Amino acid sequence: MSRGWLDGHVALITGGGTGIGRAVAERFVSEGARVTIVGRDKARLDEVVQASGTAHRFHTVAADVRDSAALHTAVAETVDRFGKVDTLVANAGVWDYQRQLTRLTAAQLDVAFDEIFSVNVKGYVLAAEAAWPELVKTRGSIIMTLSNASFFVNGGGPLYTASKHACLGLMRELAYELAPKVRVNGVACGGMNTDLRGPEGLGLADRSISASFARKSAGDPPPPIPLHDSSTDPRDFTGSYVLLAARDQSGPITGQAISVDGGIGVRGFISAAGGDHL
Repeated sequence: MSRGWLDGHVALITGGGTGIGRAVAERFVSEGARVTIVGRDKARLDEVVQASGTAHRFHTVAADVRDSAALHTAVAETVDRFGKVDTLVANAGVWDYQRQLTRLTAAQLDVAFDEIFSVNVKGYVLAAEAAWPELVKTRGSIIMTLSNASFFVNGGGPLYTASKHACLGLMRELAYELAPKVRVNGVACGGMNTDLRGPEGLGLADRSISASFARKSAGDPPPPIPLHDSSTDPRDFTGSYVLLAARDQSGPITGQAISVDGGIGVRGFISAAGGDHL
């Protein structure tokens, strides 16, 4: 029987009920890991476990990543169930649906800023704070889900882009602060067909980015990226997470972000300016 890259590994994944979080959890299990998935919707977490056929390799914790006590509970339950934590995947997030500054009122900015940053940035910080003592024990790692918006404009509006730039800086700072015991890296994903939602404060909590993919027809022009025929299935983005979690494969790597974006970083600008409509 062949062994996977993560045989005997234990991971905790926030936002593990849908999208890239679920895909990473399933990939980790297929590579031999045991995984705790954290999310707000208990039914979705249970569905992941039931669909896996390997329920003994999963543990679920219904929690909001803005709740520090709940994240500490998730870490404690993981250690109680599986004995340790090797990798934290900080992943839960919300998107702003590219709402530009000129399309938001001051009141909307106020509430949406707090919500987006509390989930996308504070949620990562709180998860790292909860997990680092266990990761020191295992000389483990943190992997943060970043975005093409961590490097480039127009992957979101100003709030999402700023939050993902903040996550890039957070990843680099923690890579310094937690070295040499804990490696900290990121995976900067491009567009994926996921159930990524928007902020409640903008009335977008029930809107899923997957609906945009569903509306595309065979005759639509390809996306303006070099690998325009590449997959948007989250499962095809998981390889970099496995690489970074596997200490035998990436032991010297820390403070780095692997871009899995279809070539967005080399395409150049789509248009000269974003405000020609003003």
